[in-house]
Amino acid sequence: MVPPWTPPAPPPEPRAPEPAAPEQSAPALPAGDDPPVAPASPNPVVPLFQAAVAAPALAPAGRFRGTRRSLGDYARSGNRDDLKRALGHYVRSGYSGSATAAARLGGTATTAQALGSALSNVANGQPAAGSPLDPALLAGRSIQEVMDAVVEAVRPTDGTQDAEAARAAIRDALSELLTQYPEADLLNLDSDQREFVIERYAAIDVFRRFELDVGVSINEKSPTATVALARLKDARDYVKEIVGAEFRKLRDVGKRLTVDRINRVVSEAVRETCIVFEGYAE
Repeated sequence: MVPPWTPPAPPPEPRAPEPAAPEQSAPALPAGDDPPVAPASPNPVVPLFQAAVAAPALAPAGRFRGTRRSLGDYARSGNRDDLKRALGHYVRSGYSGSATAAARLGGTATTAQALGSALSNVANGQPAAGSPLDPALLAGRSIQEVMDAVVEAVRPTDGTQDAEAARAAIRDALSELLTQYPEADLLNLDSDQREFVIERYAAIDVFRRFELDVGVSINEKSPTATVALARLKDARDYVKEIVGAEFRKLRDVGKRLTVDRINRVVSEAVRETCIVFEGYAE
């Protein structure tokens, strides 16, 4: 994603005209012949010092300053008004508005689509070839092993923080599913259970990205480690409430998480969530 503070690419520098060669009279050609075409000359090598351009602008200095200040207040007080202000500054100042913040979270919808497709395929007896979710490979495995297989099938590790956040969010969503539906079979979820997992995954992933960017402020400003954990849990629960409310609004107007629409619906829910958060900065 190209952040809004990245300057546009500079236009190509005009090439200095080459000195004209002395005019020579061209030899006469036989009638009907075309003049020979000169081969194209390779681009001239431009010295490095001539090709240098200004360094690209950095992200605005202190763009998360307001977020961290409000999170510090929240860490000390536990007041959700401070948390809401932090979320507002995070979207408005940290990402220059809801549109950019939603674009930053574009991977959430992509992974949600992969999660929904994988769970639907295995429930219908059609796991992808070579998928870790092959029921024959998972026969007799523990719940934790099946959860790990789902994570590997949906979001293989690539060494990035975003991938690790997404993997943790998938695992957390599956754990919450089993709390809500204790008898659920992860390899044979019905449509309501799959919808629950996707919504929870999206909400938890949004929170984990927020935590990656600025969550350290809660740990640093809370009076004790126990309080810090309680504040993080409360912040996570609040983000889940807001994201869940946006999914309910979409569901009420007929936008459900069918397999072919997961990406679009999750993208819209995340975008609307960012708009809500941005409004807290007013």
